[in-house]
Amino acid sequence: MPRRQRAGSLSRVARRAVLVLVALLILPYLLIPVYAVPFTRPVSTLMLSELFLLRGYDRRWVDIDDISPNLVRAVMMSEDGQFCFHGGVDWKQMRGVVEDALGGEATRGASTISMQTAKNLFLWNGRFFVRKVLEMPLAIAADTVWTKRRMLEIYLNVAEWGPGIYGAEAAAQHYFKTSAARLSTSQAALLAVALPNPFTRVASKPGRGMRRLAAVIDRRARNSGEYIKCIYG
Repeated sequence: MPRRQRAGSLSRVARRAVLVLVALLILPYLLIPVYAVPFTRPVSTLMLSELFLLRGYDRRWVDIDDISPNLVRAVMMSEDGQFCFHGGVDWKQMRGVVEDALGGEATRGASTISMQTAKNLFLWNGRFFVRKVLEMPLAIAADTVWTKRRMLEIYLNVAEWGPGIYGAEAAAQHYFKTSAARLSTSQAALLAVALPNPFTRVASKPGRGMRRLAAVIDRRARNSGEYIKCIYG
């Protein structure tokens, strides 16, 4: 093949690759208003990967009114105590992370529930700077379009609680043989503290450290008051 023809062929491939990339970047923003509609039941990228790998998964969608307030409070106070007050990103926490990083200190997590929901629906797991850059505007856009109740409803239905276990209902059934609506305060606290690492923290078989952390979250949930007013106002 002549050099000029090869160059033209490579150029066409590059243009197509750019178009595909742009389409993938735009698609989540088109899906955000679709997912605002109450009867839509979004799936996460992890769920799609389970299907692609022919593994399957367990997810049973339930409305937020059919999820125990015990779990709602525990997850909010464990994952994002400022959920009702920020617009998708907790900039105060984010500034602290940046300052720690610049100072050479170990960084802590600053992902809000909105950011985690955006990541679960549209992005991928892992600590990647590029993913975080994509995650923040998606979280802000979703927080602008969705109500806080809808955001939390989606999060609690796509969160990963173990291998192939997604959402509050599947987690409640798997770990405690009950429904999400009937979770006790202690069960809810254990599920909440399992979320950051559901493969090593098993809600139904907590170690001493996990029980201690769950007790702290349970106390916070019982005293959540104004912190959950956007859900139970």
